[in-house]
Amino acid sequence: MPRYRITIEYDGTPFVGWQVQDNGPSVQGRLAESIEAFSGTRVVPGGAGRTDAGVHALGQVAHFDLAEEWPTDTVRDALNAHLRPDPVAVLECTQVSNEFDARFSATARQYLYRICDRRSPLTLDANRAWLVHKKLEADAMHAAAQILVGDNDFTTFRATACQANSPVKTLDKLDVSRVGAEVQITAQARSFLHNQVRSMAGALKLVGEGKWRTRDLETALKAKDRTACAPVAPPHGLYLVTVDY
Repeated sequence: MPRYRITIEYDGTPFVGWQVQDNGPSVQGRLAESIEAFSGTRVVPGGAGRTDAGVHALGQVAHFDLAEEWPTDTVRDALNAHLRPDPVAVLECTQVSNEFDARFSATARQYLYRICDRRSPLTLDANRAWLVHKKLEADAMHAAAQILVGDNDFTTFRATACQANSPVKTLDKLDVSRVGAEVQITAQARSFLHNQVRSMAGALKLVGEGKWRTRDLETALKAKDRTACAPVAPPHGLYLVTVDY
């Protein structure tokens, strides 16, 4: 059976998340419906990352097998036709070997968290960035963020419902910079714990406000205790940007 790899962009606002669930529409579920609609094959695509409700993607990756071979451009265009009017788009489609797995073949994932620090409400970026009414010090946030880079036990920054076997992860990059009227946090690692990026973003926001300093972030990390974490940043500021293989 031929295997296909697709790169997907979506607005997570109307979905319960990537993964199929009983409590509402999911991105994975809509893709499965679209695959069946054009090919007649009922298959649930495997994704590179299980984004939560409200989280967006610029470059989610998924794979699936079909009963017969189709041109990759046909697969892309047919999926997009059946995905309308939902805010999901297949950007690319390629045929890959049967050994490829969107989740387990990945070598790195990159996430972006957007914070708009202004007094006025968001219009064009509503549900696409975290609105913070106090001006943030991006340089202080970046300096503190380096405490988290490397091999660490991220229990403090892990959701209590996280199903990962170990809280230890290697964080390759955690950069904070000001881009125009917003602060952007970029995180890269082979894999992340459930809510890890949003938890780190919430803590760094306190640093940007001057409520935490670098030593407070370090103390929270070393505590290895979820109760030591800052309030978790909301999901709508988070984007899965790229997945490397």
